[in-house]
Order: sequence, then C-alpha cells, then structure tokens
Amino acid sequence: QVQLVESGGGLMQPGGSLRLSCTTSGFNLDYYAVGWFRQAPGKEREGVSCISAGDLNTYYADSVKGRFTISRDNAKNTVYLQMNRLESEDPAVYYCARGPKGGYFCDYDDMDYWGKGTLVTVST
Repeated sequence: QVQLVESGGGLMQPGGSLRLSCTTSGFNLDYYAVGWFRQAPGKEREGVSCISAGDLNTYYADSVKGRFTISRDNAKNTVYLQMNRLESEDPAVYYCARGPKGGYFCDYDDMDYWGKGTLVTVST
C-alpha cells in the first residue's frame, strides 16, 4: 500500500527555517519523482519543488528558489524540504506527492498519491 506522510510543520518566524519530511512506504522511492506542493487559505494548490527519479533533476518555484532545498534519503524512504529565510507568503499546508515512475517532472495532474499535509503557520 502506497503511503506518504508529511511531518515537520509548525510555527515559523519570518527569516527562520523549518525542515519538512515526507516519509514514504509501499514503493521504491528512488524510482519515482516526488514533489512538494502547498496550499494557502483561499488559494489554489501550487507546486513548490520536485526531485526527479534517480535524483537527476530538481525543480523549484520562482518564489522559493534559493531559499528551499529538496533532497531525499532512499535508505530512510524519505524526501525532505529544507526551508530557509521563511517569508510571510510561505505559510500554507504543505503536501508531498508521488509522481510518475521514472519521472523527471512533477506536474500536478500526474501525481498519483498524496499525503494529508503538514501545516506551516507564521508567528505574530
């Protein structure tokens, strides 16, 4: 049974850092693209970052480029999203999702399994 479980969300301060984890099971992580998406209240879900099968390619949305880093540890069946220099636009529910086997990109419509999300909120 394919599962993806996000963790690591919480209260953020602007300028601070958080690391999100996506723990997977039921499939060979190295063979699949995995993406991070986020959805803020009143907004559509948007792609944040993607790591291709075999770690051949990474992708970042312009809004997070230079601040976020995606990586994976196949031995731990986990994909990470390191988020640095957090900004006021970053709070959202963050989701990880599995992309195509052997995939290079993480197009929303091609993602077949999704986690339930982890909430990142901002302190005031």
